[in-house]
Amino acid sequence: MCGIFGIITPTKVEESEIKLLANHAKQRGKDSSGLIYLQNNKYQIRRADFSIDELIPEAKPYDSPFVLGHSRLITNGLSDNQPVVRDDIYVLHNGIIVNDDELWKEINQERKFSIDTEIIIGLALEHLNSGKRLEDLPNYILGKCTGVVSCALMLPKHGKLILFSNNGSLYLGQKNGAYYFASEKYPLDELACSGIKQINGSYEIIEVDAFKNDDLQLKDYNTREINLIPEFVFDETQSKLLKFEKHSIRRCTKCILPETMPYIHFDEKGECNYCKNYKIRNKPKPKEELLDLVKPYRKESGLECIVPFSGGRDSCYGLHLIMKELDLNPVTYTYDWGMVTDLGRRNISRMCSELGVENIIIAADITKKRKNIKMNLEAWLKSPHLGMMAMLTAGDKHFFRYVEEVKKQTGLSLNLWGINPLEVTHFKTGFLGIPPDFEETRVYSNGFTKQLRYHRKRFAAMTKSMGYFNSSLWDTLSGEYYRSFTKKQDYYHIFDYWRWDEKQVDDTLINEYGWETAIDTPTTWRIGDGTAAFYNYVYYTVAGFTEHDTFRSNQIREGQITRDEALKLVNEENRPRYQNIRWYLDTLGLDFERVIKIVNSIEKLYSEDLIIDKE
Repeated sequence: MCGIFGIITPTKVEESEIKLLANHAKQRGKDSSGLIYLQNNKYQIRRADFSIDELIPEAKPYDSPFVLGHSRLITNGLSDNQPVVRDDIYVLHNGIIVNDDELWKEINQERKFSIDTEIIIGLALEHLNSGKRLEDLPNYILGKCTGVVSCALMLPKHGKLILFSNNGSLYLGQKNGAYYFASEKYPLDELACSGIKQINGSYEIIEVDAFKNDDLQLKDYNTREINLIPEFVFDETQSKLLKFEKHSIRRCTKCILPETMPYIHFDEKGECNYCKNYKIRNKPKPKEELLDLVKPYRKESGLECIVPFSGGRDSCYGLHLIMKELDLNPVTYTYDWGMVTDLGRRNISRMCSELGVENIIIAADITKKRKNIKMNLEAWLKSPHLGMMAMLTAGDKHFFRYVEEVKKQTGLSLNLWGINPLEVTHFKTGFLGIPPDFEETRVYSNGFTKQLRYHRKRFAAMTKSMGYFNSSLWDTLSGEYYRSFTKKQDYYHIFDYWRWDEKQVDDTLINEYGWETAIDTPTTWRIGDGTAAFYNYVYYTVAGFTEHDTFRSNQIREGQITRDEALKLVNEENRPRYQNIRWYLDTLGLDFERVIKIVNSIEKLYSEDLIIDKE
């Protein structure tokens, strides 16, 4: 996933305009970058494993009649950067093609690289070598590919640049006889382009200078020492370090919460206070109320709302409802903080391409975010404290901050969130010494008093390991401020009006959209989250339960599943996810064996005499 951009002019590109387009593209990811331009009558390709705002001064592409570029968030394929170049074709691609392996088997072209984008060139060669019309090429590629394809395809020998997209993350405008394109409309507005149009399920062909293949100069800049996507190799010895011990811990007779749950009490029948104080949450208001609320935001044409979009099952199903039931035209917004897995990104790509929905990405400085997590995890390992596990996920709270930026850039105010009402856990703050608030109606608690209490408790725990007082603290505090204190306007929850039903959600996503599930767990919850498998392993190892136990307990109280069903489910869902945990620790640059041995040695909250089986 990346931001692509370009200027094609009868004269020479303006340095300030290229920098404006590049600066906005950088918002979508800055792990690597690339340029295509003309210099000394030769096509120039520059590719770098650093930010576009560093590459442009290095390349100085200002004397060219065109400059095309990208700023990339690393997803599929690390070693092969964009632009992808082969057989007289150059391509810049925003998106992820999820069926590229299958497509290579269908065509008579040999794969040379690991990056998914190469299949676009493979399909182009297949089409053009068979003598078919160039004008039919975009629809041929879009018809074959599954996943988002927003593309700038340069054919130097033909003197053509083809722009096409299957989800609308591509805009084209004009000014003073020049063409300008970008992954979003906002930078073209900033350049005062006219006639701006969204390319969605369509294409545009623009004339460029034609040259032979030997008129190409390609240069790669490789400086990165840290691999942002470590290659996974299964290690059986490592995997056996992960323990999964079955316990005979006392559980509530109504739900499945164990006696190690913070602030839990049982009555004479064995029923817990969480059950006694539970108020039905999955009780939607009439849909007509939401239909009335969104009426003022409807338009005769164009975008109507923002959908915060993680690629998880709830935001994906929420998007389905917003388009199919509310009949709104949304733009999706994704905040990538470095712990979104490729599985999550592929599901974002599937949904957006299938529904033809633009996806605005705001990517954090991935290297910096992961450094922050590593510092906090190292501090935690020196003094393990279950109440401090939330420090490992503090970096994602800027999701709430950047939705305000997206509102400004798109001119949209309505934002519809797909937050699951049953994801209330209580124990994460409970382990910090904060009793459950049974009156809280939201998944995320707000309010000054509640936050002050939380931060006071957390500060006390931080003093037990001074490593928490590091450069990540401001990032943590500012993200939590935007989540908990900023006033949210034109803000509604889709599951306040639609009943959340797990079977319906899973069936719809998997059967209608080909939504991808994980290979290391039967659940569809949090499978695109790189942190969940690790922190759940810690909770299970030390306390004998995870957030799956609290979630299934909420389902029992809602009448969605039986207690026996819940016990069977968590017996599978609580199993360690080696691949996900390994990915997490690898991306942080931490030694798997060292970390897991520390976790395994933490004093248990239950008697080890209660262990009935070790797997």
